[in-house]
Formats: sequence, C-alpha cells, structure tokens
Amino acid sequence: MTTETIGGGMVIGMAMSEITITFPQEQLTHLRQLVAAGRTGSVSAFVKRAVDTALTDVETWQAMLETALAETTGPLTAKERAWADSILSPSRPKRSPRKRSAA
Repeated sequence: MTTETIGGGMVIGMAMSEITITFPQEQLTHLRQLVAAGRTGSVSAFVKRAVDTALTDVETWQAMLETALAETTGPLTAKERAWADSILSPSRPKRSPRKRSAA
C-alpha cells in the first residue's frame, strides 16, 4: 500500500483541509495514469469528485428510504434497524495499533 497526501487548492469561500489517504498501489498507479492522460486534473480532484458522488448517493438513498417508510409502515423499530444493520453493514476488519514516529 502507498500513502498519498491529498491536498486541497485554494477555493474562495470554502474551508479546505488536508488529509492522508492510504490506497493500494494498483489504485494509485491507475489514478496517476488518469492524471497523466489528462482524464482528471489531479489525484485530489478525482478523489474529491468520488467523495462528492458518494455523499450524494448516501443522501439520495436516505431520502428514498425515508419516503418509502413514510408511505408504508413508518420508521423502523429498533429490532428492524438492528436486523438491517446486521445484513447491510460491512464488517470492519480489526486494525492493529499504528506506531507513530516522532516529528
């Protein structure tokens, strides 16, 4: 895996933060090939657009779920939500503690 620092450019009126994201080497190589081919402006631009798309998807699905529930049975009960979460939520792999080096 390779760590890529994703930095934001100056955007008027929008607070930007810099984060570090870890990608498998294969994905990072592919992203850099897209940049070199001119298919995206930068790795940061590609990742920002991907995040924007994912956030829109989450909001859209949430709105659709709320509409469907309102038109049918109403909000999920705690038992129904627990069942749905157990089926739909990806299991998270256990992470080993990260060692930080002194700056």
